[in-house]
Parts: sequence; structure tokens; C-alpha cells
Amino acid sequence: MTPRIASKEIHFLKTDSDELTIQPPETYFSDLLLTDSPAIKAFEKRLETAIIPNEKFLCAVAHISARASETLREETKESFEAAFSLFLDHDRGIWEPLDETSFIFAFWDYENEEKASGTLLSFKEGISKGVRADVLVGTASFPYHDFPRTKTVANALKAIDHAAFFGPGTLTPFDGTSLNISGDRLYHLNRYDLAVNEYEEGLRIKPRDINLMNSLGVCFAVSGDLDRARNQFEAAMKINPDEIMVIYNIGLLHQIDNDMAKAVSYLRKAHAINDTVFEVELLLGHLLYKKDLFQQALPHIEAAGRINPKSSLVYRIKGEIFLAQNEPERAGREFNAAIKLNPSDAVSLSGYAKSLELQDRNLGIALTFAKNSIALEPDNPLFRERLQTLQEKIEGAGSEEDIIKTA
Repeated sequence: MTPRIASKEIHFLKTDSDELTIQPPETYFSDLLLTDSPAIKAFEKRLETAIIPNEKFLCAVAHISARASETLREETKESFEAAFSLFLDHDRGIWEPLDETSFIFAFWDYENEEKASGTLLSFKEGISKGVRADVLVGTASFPYHDFPRTKTVANALKAIDHAAFFGPGTLTPFDGTSLNISGDRLYHLNRYDLAVNEYEEGLRIKPRDINLMNSLGVCFAVSGDLDRARNQFEAAMKINPDEIMVIYNIGLLHQIDNDMAKAVSYLRKAHAINDTVFEVELLLGHLLYKKDLFQQALPHIEAAGRINPKSSLVYRIKGEIFLAQNEPERAGREFNAAIKLNPSDAVSLSGYAKSLELQDRNLGIALTFAKNSIALEPDNPLFRERLQTLQEKIEGAGSEEDIIKTA
């Protein structure tokens, strides 16, 4: 079963890797793993056949900043090769260009990890001086945890994506956070099966990482595996009982399971911890409205509106509350505001039509909105009932054409 959620504004919460920076990367190097990149395949083949003493090596991906001039960009390959020759040994390393400003390389036969890191930093600085631009680097070593040798190239590509979140000139080693970022990228590409693999691999490195556990739970949930999602969220809560995004997500699971009492209970707990989270206030208000607890719902919906004034759903729910309380004028104002933000909101279109009908105002306009709501959701019985009521009222008042002309 795929979970049904009322709106794109009511969704599972996760700490998105895009929040690490104001500007996420324009290019994800890990996308090359989804496209069978010829350059990656060629490098992997060379690495596979290389004779590496002690089976110990370091793999890295380097990207020259886009701020470099066109002339320097044309010279990057020569600059990279010169730096490689100066700081690394061609008999103990290999490299391949990925494009005109990006390269993948590996080297081995170093004394220890400290020596390898020093060589890599000197190499990075040498390239940067040669092209007079920042150089972004992601690294992955082998052996690392229980990852097979064949995963090292992929890990380096994920590491440079990780580095990109911290800005030009950064050097970042592959770790559990790199896998969280990779999983988030796949999640946004709707590759949930692959995202699950990334989060699970991340948890092998960082088994008590709440972000990874929560992200894995969200991935299970949007894939329809609610039991496994609940297991992840509950395991995360055992580590930190006050983690709002996890509490909220469990509440949303209970809503999907139609256990409104438990859903409200979890959301009230999240609200008590922090009353400035838009999703918490919106969903809590929405569920209280569904339980006909209108006066309890309104403060939460209004709080959500203060946090995000551009949310059409806030105005829609307020309109529904006022309509249920037989306050059609107030309801109409809220529905009108919702429609301005989202002209395709069928619920608000129908609600606005009903509010006008109850006031005996602008019945022609009301008829147009009612018909538009049916066009968007033709099988909605409430919308059809409202349209029929309007048509009957219009027939009693005169022809539909006359009503529209005088509206």
C-alpha cells in the first residue's frame, strides 16, 4: 500500500542534505554511477588490473572551480598532469579525465595514511596554483570498513558531492554522511530502492546516526513499507526521544493508518518540544480540524501561517473551519486567499463556491468555481452536491446566463 497524504505540504520530515548549504551542488558526480560513464568504466578497469602492494590505495575525484577563466580551463589537463608528475609517481598511480575540469585518480605504495594525506594536500595546492582557481576534492581509501575494493571509485564520487556542500576548495573524505547525501540525491530522483541501499550502508558506518535512520524510515514510508518505516523511527526515538522530525513522522504514520488519537498525541508532543516547526503545526491543526475540534485546530493553523505565509493549505483549512462553523463570509476570504496562491486547489474552489452560495452573493462566479472544482476532481461527491445546490438556486432565481451577466 502506498501512503496517501493530503497535500505536498503534509509530508514526512527528513534532514535534507541540501540544508547543509545555501546553494547545493549544481552537478552531482555520483550521477555518473547511474549513466555507465565511459570515463568511470575505463578508470575502474585500469584500477582493477593495477598491481597494488598490500592492496592499499587512495582514490580521489578533483574538480577545478568554474570560476577559472576559459584559457585556464583549456589548460587544466596539462596543469593536472604536471601536478601529478610532481607530487605523485606514475608507476604508483593512475588518473583519467572525467571532463575538461574534473579528474579521477588513485595512488598507492605510501608509507602511512598521514603521508598519503600530505601528498594529496600538496597535489591539490599544486593544481590550484597552476590554474589559479579553487580545487574541490573528494577522497576514498581502501580498505575502509567492510567495503569491497570495487566500491572505492563510487565512494570517491560520493565524497566529492559531500565536499561540494561546504564550498569551493574543500577536501572531504568519504564517510557515513557522504552516503546520507548520496541517498538524498537518489531519493529526490525517486530511486527509492537505491536510496535505501545508501542509507543502510551509511548505518553500517554510523549505526546510531539519527539522520540516517530517519531518512531510511522516510524512504520505506514513501515506498509503502510502513512497518519497516515505523521500526526505523522507533529505533531513532530510543536514541533521542525528543527528536522532532522522528516524532512527527511517527505521528504521520499513525494518520496514514487512520489512528487519529495516536497521531494527535505524537504531534502534541512535537509541538511541546518546539512550536515553530511549520509541518508540525500544520498537520496537528489539520488533524484537530478533522476531529471537529475547530477551536483547538485554529491556533495551530494560524501558527503555521505565521511560519509560512505562502502556504495555500493554511488558508484552505481555515476556510473549511469557518465553513463548518457557519461563517461563510470569513470562509470565503480564506478560500479566496488559498486560490490566489494555488489556482488548482479544487477543495478551495468548491469551498469558495459554497461560501458565496450561502451568502447569496455572486452566484455566477460561484458557479464557475464550482464547475472548476469538478473539472479537477470529477468524482468528488461533495463538490457535485455543492454544484447541484448552486444550479438549483440559480434556476430559482432566473436563467444561468442572466445570473452570470449580473454577477
